[in-house]
Amino acid sequence: MITGNTSGRAMATTITVKGQVTIPKHIRDALKLAPGSQVEFAVENEKVVLYKAGARRDGAKKDRFDRARGAAEVKWDPDELMSLLRGDD
Repeated sequence: MITGNTSGRAMATTITVKGQVTIPKHIRDALKLAPGSQVEFAVENEKVVLYKAGARRDGAKKDRFDRARGAAEVKWDPDELMSLLRGDD
């Protein structure tokens, strides 16, 4: 959620053909977002919420990707994996 003094300002923006939008400057400033910053989107109570990556509240429901991230225990050597996939003997 946005914290800081944003004065409740809202700003309309247009979605590009690539599905991109511009995050308004007052929101980037409030979240201290700079070029290259990572953000997360969530749907909460029929609203889209933007979070600075890693800043989601602990109580926020994790999606299937959040739950799966980092869960893999098998660490493959790339050469071994490619050999297995190719069927090399």
